[in-house]
Amino acid sequence: MAKGEGGEQYSNASLLEKPASSDGITLARKHEHRNRLSVCNKICYAIGGAPYQITGCALGFFLQIYLLDVAQLDPFYASIILFVGRAWDAITDPTVGFLVSRSPWTRFGRMLPWIVLSTPLAVLSYFLIWYVPPFENGKVIWYLIFYCLFQTLQTCFHVPYSALTMFISSEQKDRDSATAYRMTVEVLGTVLGTAIQGQIVGMANAPCLPGPRDIVTNLSNSSVSSGLNNSEPVISLDHTKTAYMIASGVICIIYVLCAIVVFFGVREQKESCRPRSEPMGFFQGIKLVMGHGPYAKLVMVFLFTSLGFMLLEGNFALFCSSTLGFRNDFQNILLVIMLSATLAIPFWQWFLTRFGKKTAVCAGSLSVVPFMILVVCMKSNLIVTYVVSFAAGVGVAAAFLLPWSMLPDVVDDFKVQNPDSTGHEALFYSFYVFFTKFASGVSLGISTLSLDFAGYISRGCSQPEEVDITLKVLVSAAPIALIIIGLIILYSYPITEERRQGNRKLLQEQRDNEADSETDSTELTKMV
Repeated sequence: MAKGEGGEQYSNASLLEKPASSDGITLARKHEHRNRLSVCNKICYAIGGAPYQITGCALGFFLQIYLLDVAQLDPFYASIILFVGRAWDAITDPTVGFLVSRSPWTRFGRMLPWIVLSTPLAVLSYFLIWYVPPFENGKVIWYLIFYCLFQTLQTCFHVPYSALTMFISSEQKDRDSATAYRMTVEVLGTVLGTAIQGQIVGMANAPCLPGPRDIVTNLSNSSVSSGLNNSEPVISLDHTKTAYMIASGVICIIYVLCAIVVFFGVREQKESCRPRSEPMGFFQGIKLVMGHGPYAKLVMVFLFTSLGFMLLEGNFALFCSSTLGFRNDFQNILLVIMLSATLAIPFWQWFLTRFGKKTAVCAGSLSVVPFMILVVCMKSNLIVTYVVSFAAGVGVAAAFLLPWSMLPDVVDDFKVQNPDSTGHEALFYSFYVFFTKFASGVSLGISTLSLDFAGYISRGCSQPEEVDITLKVLVSAAPIALIIIGLIILYSYPITEERRQGNRKLLQEQRDNEADSETDSTELTKMV
């Protein structure tokens, strides 16, 4: 409702019936053109997603094997570090989301200051994760502190960046397009993270130690150990430690450059003319977002599916090096998976626009299942493993693209059903990240603890049979079961393509009415 000069009220509908002035039409066209995102804006926004994926990929693939074989921690303590670090990370997400939602608007926006200010300390703490301290007694505390600190600071980067999706444009098409750019860059980030960490570290693999299967006589121990180490006795554990630090330094430089590009290349748009809702308490925010049915179901779907993929990611390096025997090639196998995922992103983008997002999730998640089964059933063969890994990467691409593509639809659905409740985007994104990271913490903690119970040997050239069986379960049977549970929940997900399009039209009409109200108010002010 708007007010005339005498105080009487008239509806927006009556405003729409009036012939628009040429100045109003010109102003609307200029406003619409100004709010459209250019390709440069989308690329700059997308680059901001790279640090999270680069560091996440390096930590996900290599931190477990680093703690066990390079820092030489007991598997039990390594499982504590991995679980507590991820659990702490999960807790910080809704906390930071709550703080971001209450933070004031600045000249640079509301999200961008968080991104810039958290970066320096984040890269410092990340570098120290990959440094082996010169003492033994406090190693566990060292890694626990800097792992938790980095996760906290990265959350201060990633939660505002994720919520920034809703503030780079008011047009859903622009947001979807920017999300596609972002997903492409993020998958490229996983390739980059795998390549940097894997290739640098792969050139300085620490020599392995003979395991139970290698022990026959002292003479055979020596020959087997040297054979499995590819006859490279010149490479010591110190060389491996240095390689990890070099890789982390390169990643830190990329992290800083990406933050600079986002800050100078993205313009954060202020919210609509409607006043924001009153700030709410933390637990009230939890009740608000989890009380929205479609959001709760989407979170549960990707809680289970991401837990499955996290189990695969966290244990695949060990599976390749220990069970399949590709100690000197596992980093290349991981790189093939990520390259395949990158190439498959455009296909899944086309697939979801052609068949719908819900269908794409089912197809993408199920497509990786046959290859999970094949990789544990076949005999150790390097060429076949490369082929299977490339095919599996197609399904991994769907796991990257689809969750973040569906989340804006849930936020829009909430806005349609709660038009008077605004300014909660950061809460939705932070709780979403919370459950994803919680799944990661559970998967890494349980899997590393399982290896401890199975009798994992640090730096072993071979492992006991129980360890091989455990790794096969962790990269095949368990992920498949979790993915199927997630897809069963997805069946009841209520936002269909028709409902999504309907929400888009309603929100567009709402924005048009608000723009018309502003135009008419401006014209009335000029007349007065």
